[in-house]
Amino acid sequence: MSNTMEEWMEELLKSDAANDKMTEKQTRILQSAIEVFAEKGYAASSTSEIAQRAGVAEGTIFRHYKTKKDLLFSIVAPAMTKLIAPFVLRGFSKVLDTEYDSYEDVLRAMIENRIDFLKKHRNVLKILLQEIPFHPEMQERFQKDVLGKVLERLQRIVSKFQAKGQMVEIPSYTVVRLSISAIMGYIAVRTVYGEQENAVWDDDREREETIAFVLRGLGLK
Repeated sequence: MSNTMEEWMEELLKSDAANDKMTEKQTRILQSAIEVFAEKGYAASSTSEIAQRAGVAEGTIFRHYKTKKDLLFSIVAPAMTKLIAPFVLRGFSKVLDTEYDSYEDVLRAMIENRIDFLKKHRNVLKILLQEIPFHPEMQERFQKDVLGKVLERLQRIVSKFQAKGQMVEIPSYTVVRLSISAIMGYIAVRTVYGEQENAVWDDDREREETIAFVLRGLGLK
């Protein structure tokens, strides 16, 4: 098991609710599950490997969690409701509250901010990206606790540019959705493929092409 702990996990373990419930073994199980789920994905992970990495018997996992899915949700649910959603807004506040001269500046700020965020919370975000498409319960939590809050504030930024006549008059929600889709696509591929040792990846070019793609689609370039 890794000796390092992601920031969100540290905050979860410091919370009163977690301290009342989590034993040392349970903490090790959660840390190991995060690593294994992030490396292999939920479907390909086994509780025996998680137990081995945590240094506990497999039966110990099932004393705390009835199923492997319970273990997954014990990681993802609190991460989204207590930590990831606040972290998204906390880390994004500078981006969301800054006055920009152009929408291109907004896109650049979003990319830089999210890459920095990803470095601090890589494993749990990897789990979210891998598992949300396959678990309706996760989709509902993500839309309510994360996506909805971010979209609302980004729409305000878009509306300001539209009010100044600097952007085309299409629904602000559509502008934000298209922008986020392109940015997250770039960041996801950059993370999964671009950071591999032998990857053929020109990060500067990919970033500029992503920004240009969004701007062209919005009729801004």
